[in-house]
Amino acid sequence: MHTPHNLIIFFDGHCGLCNRLITIFLSLDTKEQFVYSPLQGVTAKEILPAEFVTTLDTFVFFKNGHIYTKSNAAIEAFNTLGGLYSLFYTFKIIPQFIRDAVYDFISKNRISWFGQSESCRMPTQKERARFLD
Repeated sequence: MHTPHNLIIFFDGHCGLCNRLITIFLSLDTKEQFVYSPLQGVTAKEILPAEFVTTLDTFVFFKNGHIYTKSNAAIEAFNTLGGLYSLFYTFKIIPQFIRDAVYDFISKNRISWFGQSESCRMPTQKERARFLD
């Protein structure tokens, strides 16, 4: 599928931690570069491999046709924000298997630590244009 959006952050719409992270990205992304889509949504099903929309256990960053997951997704998304957030790229010096092990540990416990909602995060009227189905 072709998408006119080059920077999409996919997230588990029912995860409390994921929704908090999206709120953080919305506030940090002053250039409004990113659009957001729940992994449970139509856009995710059209763009991402099925494994991501069925397991819902990873943060996915779609950038210019490339799919980043887990710690690489977080690092790349913060780096894309630019400015001081580019410093997150220094985490690349940590081997990916270590970064992803930490990521997996948090992902495994995120619902018990941060809760789960019955529905996806509802964007405000101002944010609505930045969310995809």
